Amino acid sequence: VQLQASGGGLVQVGGSLRLSCVASGLRFERYSMAWFRQAPGKERVYIGAITRSGGGANYEDSLKGRFAISRDNAKNTAYLQMNSLELEDTGVYYCAAENRILGSRYGPEYTYWGQGTLVTVSS
Repeated sequence: VQLQASGGGLVQVGGSLRLSCVASGLRFERYSMAWFRQAPGKERVYIGAITRSGGGANYEDSLKGRFAISRDNAKNTAYLQMNSLELEDTGVYYCAAENRILGSRYGPEYTYWGQGTLVTVSS
């Protein structure tokens, strides 16, 4: 099983990025997909998760309205759309997969993890 996250890069404050996570080696439609992030010197934290079907999602309260998770089961890909980026959004972003309808907000419960993609927000 492999999760390949991509799409990170350097962006200015107020800008947008869309991250992708391509999964292989698993039945993608059976897994809830989540995104986490880790800022420099801090612990990894939950961003949000999307259901197996893509019909529902939940988010960390502070990120609602700016971040949105989607998926395309035909492409085995999950996405994280990030808008109105702030300096505090800088960090490494990880995707994760859990075999349940909707993943939890607790990282240790996830079975598979991507390698992370770096997002740097500059002023």
